[in-house]
Amino acid sequence: MIELPEAETIRRDLDREIVGKKIKDAEVSTPKVVTRSGNRTKFVAALEGAKVTSVDRRSLHLLMGLDNDHTLVCRLGSGGLLRRHANKDPLDPKNVVVLGFTQGGQLRLIDHAGEAEMFVIENDELEDAVPELMGLGLDPIAEPVSWTRFAEILLAQKGRLKTLLCDDSVIVGIGDLYSDEILFNAGLRYDRMSDSLSAQEIRRFFRAVVETLHDAVKYRGTTLEDSPFVDVFGEPGSYQEHLNVYGKAGELSPRSRRPIARTKFSGRWTYYCEQSQV
Repeated sequence: MIELPEAETIRRDLDREIVGKKIKDAEVSTPKVVTRSGNRTKFVAALEGAKVTSVDRRSLHLLMGLDNDHTLVCRLGSGGLLRRHANKDPLDPKNVVVLGFTQGGQLRLIDHAGEAEMFVIENDELEDAVPELMGLGLDPIAEPVSWTRFAEILLAQKGRLKTLLCDDSVIVGIGDLYSDEILFNAGLRYDRMSDSLSAQEIRRFFRAVVETLHDAVKYRGTTLEDSPFVDVFGEPGSYQEHLNVYGKAGELSPRSRRPIARTKFSGRWTYYCEQSQV
């Protein structure tokens, strides 16, 4: 599943690619993808002739503002991709939605896992219609925050550090990959309790969150064999070349030169350095 850096990479690409373009037509081959629009007919009618005015993001949801007081919402899930294509390009078998523009080709939603959603909502109904956008935590990419504010939020919680990192009500859009990298960069264990951190450790934790996520965006996300993310142009990210621990069990830690450990935490694999994370 894509995490925050991948969603932000897509958002930035779409902001450059489709803002100012008018939607000529829309085709839906899998109606369940647009269920929250009511049905396929309503989805298409709300889009045809509308101009894209903005591309924003809340957590992993992409919000494309339209000039008809509606918002096109896209949630990619674990196997969704948004791709720019020329009209003549062959369709992917997993293609579920095609948006055609009056100038500038198409935007296609490809859904390999059957979890993606794309729907149109009136602006003043957005929060009621998409309740998962409420109660979100910090977004370190979209909204800079001070380390003192970060400390207040962290200390108001009482939980294991990896659990809090993967909680959207604390920090949005972080999963197993980036939480493991953040904790390695901070020198903290995945199961350390948040209320046990010293002020210095909180500062180090905060810096690791911000720097890891921004570096991942700079390298346009992470593309792994079991998570084949590509951007809207079909190009893979390159942050996988900079991973320190995730997926590297048995390899030598770049910090301690001891083998990287792997253990199950909350039912999923966690990667860490036993020697340098405390």
